[in-house]
Amino acid sequence: MSDQPLREPFSLGPMPAAARMVTVDRRLVRAPLDAIFALARDVERWPDLLPHYRHVRFLTRAPDGGGVVDMSAVRPFGALKWPTRWVSEMQVHGGGRDLPWIRYRHVRGVTRGMDVVWEFSPEPEGTMTTILHMWNGPAWPGIGGVAATAVIGPVFVHGIASRTLAGLAGAAERAAEASVRSGT
Repeated sequence: MSDQPLREPFSLGPMPAAARMVTVDRRLVRAPLDAIFALARDVERWPDLLPHYRHVRFLTRAPDGGGVVDMSAVRPFGALKWPTRWVSEMQVHGGGRDLPWIRYRHVRGVTRGMDVVWEFSPEPEGTMTTILHMWNGPAWPGIGGVAATAVIGPVFVHGIASRTLAGLAGAAERAAEASVRSGT
């Protein structure tokens, strides 16, 4: 932790019942739930683990591990790396008697108003990890919904989220494999 202001945890509520744009990225991570959850919630470490992330910085922190987070990634198109950036409110539910989850609401950037949840469910072979994005699109008269459903969601959101999930899954799986090899 550094010198960011401390704030109360966000209470972002449930995901919307419906939205124009919905993307789902899901993967069976062959690692314990605690391992993938720890990597997913440690967003400041993502640029070290994920080559498509440029930076992740907390603007404010909350005791639950969330806060206001500034994120930037690139969406590769061959040799071209299209820069993206957004600021989100982040809420972390560490589990307890319920399964853990991480919830975001984008508050700045083109994707302002987007709702996101990361969900984790134990499976016999590991952890089913799901990232759900829901959004009605930018407030661009006449074209916002089309831009969200035809380009931003399938090309950018899915393109970045699928790489993020694959990269974190790989890191969790390598750590789990190393733990098995070392007997810990």
